[in-house]
Amino acid sequence: MSPPDPHIQLLPLTEADFAPLAALAQEIWHQHYVGIVSAEQLDYMLAGRYTPARLRLYLPGQDSWLRVLKVGGEFVGYCSYALTDMPREMKLEQLYLRADHKGEGLGGRMLRHVDAEARLRGCTRVMLTVNKKNVDSIAIYQKFGFVIREAAVFAIGRGFVMDDFVMEKAL
Repeated sequence: MSPPDPHIQLLPLTEADFAPLAALAQEIWHQHYVGIVSAEQLDYMLAGRYTPARLRLYLPGQDSWLRVLKVGGEFVGYCSYALTDMPREMKLEQLYLRADHKGEGLGGRMLRHVDAEARLRGCTRVMLTVNKKNVDSIAIYQKFGFVIREAAVFAIGRGFVMDDFVMEKAL
């Protein structure tokens, strides 16, 4: 196994990261979700998720965490995860990577980090939700051992829904 690359860092979220993270989310989501969800739904989701008040919930780190991925000091991705109400279960809430860094093993690095954090907290499985039309992400999650547990539709407000698969992976 090769030593860790010091130019690649997966760091806890800080208040100083709020604005760059929101900008990165705008960039990634507008590239990735075209054709998966409407522009109106995309803007609604981004507006609610990346506010300072919402991001501040990750700062204490008691049952939810957000890590920013930097390569050479530049923001290129992020992941968040949280304990669920189910015993011994962690949810991968978000995992996003800028398109120009896909294929470099960085998404896998974030997935392995979440697995390690789940094990550290006594979890025996990691679950996630992913849009049914997000076929590329579904394939990557399957490559890393996730299986589809069920299909589900979640109302998210203003008449929008998430038409997702719930996937899980045993640790």
